[in-house]
This record gives sequence, structure tokens and C-alpha cells, in this order.
Amino acid sequence: MSEVPRRWRSVLPHLKQPLPADRTQHSGADGGIVQANLPMELVRQSVRPREYWDIPEEVADAYRRFRPTPLWRARAFEKAVGARVPVWVKYEGGNISGSHKLNTALAQAYYYHRAGVEELVTGTGAGQWGTALAAACARFGMRCTVFMVGTSLERKPYRGVLMRMLGARVISSPSPLTEVARSGRSAGNSLSLAIGEAVEYAARTSGAAFCIGSGETYSILHQSVIGLEAIDQLAEEGGEVDAVVGCVGAGSNFGGIALPFHAAAAAEGTEAPALIAAESSTTPKLTRGVYAYDRTDATGTSPLEAMYTVGSDYGIPDSHSAGLRYHGAAKLVSAMRHAGQVRATAVDQVAALAAGRAFTTAEMTLPAPESGHALAAAARAAGDGGGDGDAPRARTGVLVCVSGHGYLDLGAYQQFLDGELADRAPDPAAIADAVAGLARIDAAADAETAPGRITVTAGGRPAGAPAGLEGTR
Repeated sequence: MSEVPRRWRSVLPHLKQPLPADRTQHSGADGGIVQANLPMELVRQSVRPREYWDIPEEVADAYRRFRPTPLWRARAFEKAVGARVPVWVKYEGGNISGSHKLNTALAQAYYYHRAGVEELVTGTGAGQWGTALAAACARFGMRCTVFMVGTSLERKPYRGVLMRMLGARVISSPSPLTEVARSGRSAGNSLSLAIGEAVEYAARTSGAAFCIGSGETYSILHQSVIGLEAIDQLAEEGGEVDAVVGCVGAGSNFGGIALPFHAAAAAEGTEAPALIAAESSTTPKLTRGVYAYDRTDATGTSPLEAMYTVGSDYGIPDSHSAGLRYHGAAKLVSAMRHAGQVRATAVDQVAALAAGRAFTTAEMTLPAPESGHALAAAARAAGDGGGDGDAPRARTGVLVCVSGHGYLDLGAYQQFLDGELADRAPDPAAIADAVAGLARIDAAADAETAPGRITVTAGGRPAGAPAGLEGTR
């Protein structure tokens, strides 16, 4: 019987090249050095090429309430989609948040709480991350404020109710509370705007800190519990896979399921499985975007990160997979994509919901629409392959992360069943325009900062961080 991992596992020691440095968005005396507002342990987890990190006992104890999560061979789904090889499923929907997001929410709340922060503020798309952070704040006795994409909150009002049940304040974005919303910036990029509102609100609220759920290297590290458990569970079941699939908004559940397989193969000197990132065709950063420095939110003040992106100003077409409607991929996932260590494929929302329905009928488990993208990509890899991108056909087996449940997404499935959904193809000209002014990675070497470095003051905290964040372990 597999157990909850005692350590997270980092892929940083096994990258072909160090991560490109972040850049500030202005010139000045800082010389482009990143200024971070993070507990020191999260800083260390982001930049040190250390493979194993102990999971604090308080976090491990919370994990034991819902981990290890189930892994099973989806034989009925295999039959439904005509799979040639076994399809193994790792299911992350069985906790209070309904998704994998709780893995990093608990860890981050723990570190921020130890640093003396009283309130965590965030932006959320589909609401899974907001719910996870609300639960984690409740666990550690902290206040929580969530800016949720307004259209998603309208479609999923019970997400807001659940967050409020957990003690969070829920604000529909765009809101009248922030200048970034009043200015109308990123009007077509709703998740970027919600994050931008959270950044601005946290910056002017005493005792508060902004907290992000997906794109940062430390959040992907915390999600490694998914892949570590899966490796042990597959060994117990005698299962073999040569393809690992997860859906990608910024990349945390994909990184969590896939990167431990890469790290294990690199450490053992064996061939890693194909790591297949399944993205929404409305936001095709990994399949049709560029590798460049771009903004992470709508404020225009956060550091620029090296990412595959369709442009932070790109007007993303509407879809029911709000968790995937983010313009860029995590810098860690992007770097591995650029190095050829990550494959990618794009999935339409109709195909994703069709895969979700097939999985529901076959396996008696209702996946979130975001997870439907991963299931559709897994079906391709286990069957004839193909599709947009470079995802290969599996030879021995496929492992797929079903990152969340779909019980609060039944409105989307109702529209699918009624034949009311249609896919809106991305506009190539609009993408080209949105990325036109970005500094491409290949054309812009950063000589001023060592790759991935975050400057720390003599007092032991990141430059610009408020007192109280130093010394966090």
C-alpha cells in the first residue's frame, strides 16, 4: 500500500539549462534584479537545485486527510475510446477543493503563516484554486480574499458559496475595488485581470500577501506528491507507461504528475516517458505561442517571466475551462518545452467535454472540463494519436491526471448535451499582434542576472519583502 510522500521532489537538478532569470519591467538602480515578496523557504524551493525537500509535519498531517489519492486502470474508458494500450488514471478530485490545488495551498499557507502573514489574497478562474486557498487559510487560522473571474462566478455560484463557507471573502472580477480593473487593462484576459486585482489589493492591505496557485516553481514542487505517489502505485500494480498526460493552465497539475517521472528517469539514467501537456485550443500557448518574456498579470508591475505565451494582452475566447484560460505556461514547464523535454497538444472544449462524458459513463467518475482536455489527449495517445501539437502515440501505457471533479461544472455539461457548445478558434493575427513586442528568449540573453536568481537582502529576506517574511523554513 503506497503512503503519502515524506518529501517533495524537484526537477531543477535535471534541467538541460538553468531557468532564465526574471526581469523587472523598468530600468533603474536595481539592474533588473527580481524583487520578491515570498517566505524564504518558497524562494529557496524556487531557485536551489536541490532534489528533495522535506514536507513539514503540519502539511503532511493535512495531506493525510485525502492522500494518497486513487490510481486505477481505466479499462472501461479504454474500451470506450478504442485504446491500444492501458490507460491509468490518477484522481485528484476527492478533497474539499475538488482538485489538486489543495496540495500547494496547504504548503503555501503554512509558510506564510509562519512568516506572520495574516491574510492571503489571490485570483482564481474556475474557482478550484480559490477554494483550495480558502480551505488552507481556514486550516491555519488566516483570512482569505479571492478575486474570481466574474463570468465563471456567474456560471458556478456554488464555488463562491463554498469559499464563503470556508471563511473567505469572494469578489467578482472585474471589481470596483482596484485601479487595474477600473483602467480596463486586459479586458479580454479575465484570469490575468483577477490575478492583477489580487496583486494590487494585497499590496495596499496591511498584513496581507498575494499568493499564486499554479505557475510558480515552488507550487509545481508541492504538486510532485501526485507523481511520486503514482510512481509507487504503478509499481505496486505492475503497470508500465511511456506517456504521462496532464492539462495545462499554467502547469501545476501537469508538472505534479509528469516531472517526477522525468526526475526519476534522469537520476536512474533511463529514458523518461513522453510528458504530454494538454492545453485548451482557445489558449494555445505551448502549441502556437512564442517563448518570450511576458507579464504574469494585468498590473504591469510584476516581473517579466520567460514563458510560452500567446501574449498577456490577447483576448482569449470564452470557454467553460476557466482554469486553462491563462495566456502563459509556467516558466519551468516552458523551459522544458523549449528544451524538448515536454510535448504539447491542443484540445477543443467540445472534444474535452465529450471525453469527460465518456469517462463519466465508463468509470463512474465525473471530471472537470479542464481534466476533460487531459482525458482527450490521453485517448489520442492511447489510440491513434494525432491532433494539434507533437504528442506521440504510447507504446506501453498512458498515465493521465484527472485533476478535479466536475460537480460544479454541470452547467457546461448541460450545454454540451443540448448541443449548444461551439468552439471558437483562436485568431492567428490577434496572437501575432499580442506577442509582437515581446522579447524572445533566443534573441535576448540576460547577462545581468544569474539564471533564476532572486536577490536577498543582508537581513535574510528577499529584496522588497515586508519584515516578517525573513527566516521562514
